[in-house]
Amino acid sequence: MPFQIFEQMIKRNKALISKFIIHKVGNKFNEATNVFSENSITFDEESYKTMVPFLLKPFASVVESYRFHHHADINLNEINTYAKQVFADDATFVEVSKNIVNHLYEQSNSAQIKTGDVLIALVEGIEYRDAETNALGIFKIENKVDFFQTYLENNSFEVFLQKGISTKKIDKGCLILNSSDDEGNTVLSVDNNNYDAHYWIQNFLNIKYANDANRHTQVYLELCKDFSEEVIKEQLGSHHQNQFLARTVDFFKENETLNVHDFKDTVFDEDTNKQLFDNYKNEFQEINNLVVFNQFPVAEAVVKKQKRAFKTEIKLDTNIQIKLDIDAPDAAEEYLEKGYDEQKKMKYYKVYFNEED
Repeated sequence: MPFQIFEQMIKRNKALISKFIIHKVGNKFNEATNVFSENSITFDEESYKTMVPFLLKPFASVVESYRFHHHADINLNEINTYAKQVFADDATFVEVSKNIVNHLYEQSNSAQIKTGDVLIALVEGIEYRDAETNALGIFKIENKVDFFQTYLENNSFEVFLQKGISTKKIDKGCLILNSSDDEGNTVLSVDNNNYDAHYWIQNFLNIKYANDANRHTQVYLELCKDFSEEVIKEQLGSHHQNQFLARTVDFFKENETLNVHDFKDTVFDEDTNKQLFDNYKNEFQEINNLVVFNQFPVAEAVVKKQKRAFKTEIKLDTNIQIKLDIDAPDAAEEYLEKGYDEQKKMKYYKVYFNEED
């Protein structure tokens, strides 16, 4: 499959919820049963205006997508089948939504799997890859928040405590887009309560990462981050680690395509470090059971997101920290000098500058 470069996953400016229903999912392990609604919800205006961004906003910053998977036949993937049913005939929405909850229930095989509200929505007008499409959204609310409710009684206000759904974030959610490529329908997923890595992604949805530039860029940057922490920092120190990370980000920003040979020639000064990187890359692939590609188009949106996870600080045992700008890879080498003071018997950093900001 040829590589494709995708930036922001969805835009929700024109999105409309055409069907929406809420069920409660129990826990199979604890014998807590499901509770189903029989009809879709009709929103009042204020609830609707709050619900649309509540459900869709978490996916605006998602850059990696998934595709449905099954070890034998993709048509045996339950959620894939249910989504196709709804896309083909939205009159099946209520029936299919119950089947989705029953399938989710079957995955609760331990006490730690939480019961909760399951919100299922059919959304129209989502923009994806510059084209409008519809989507089936499945959202699980596992945690509720306390809030005070006030009421007037006998000319005085009273207060009581209630529990409800926070409008700040969903716990788990996915969008199945009615848009496909050679690998099948596009699936986006978020999980803010990642207490069981297999429960939502593998057992319930049974999805795998898409074979696209976003994924390959993400994996390569994760490889570089781990290599900087486990090899460069341990063997060469924080200064060289920060320099490597800054050069890595700079390379990804300046090149539309990553070629592993060009990358190593740019970020490493010595051949021994190139060999260390190759050795670590082989271990990284084996441990994580994946393939790190040696050439692929760079996804700019992924670089912007991932570089925030690159911590470029030198923490000293004298309670002083030196923070470096990852977007200026040559600054540390040019304006930061490391040495050893014989009189104090201590290491030191000397920083050159013209003015303080």
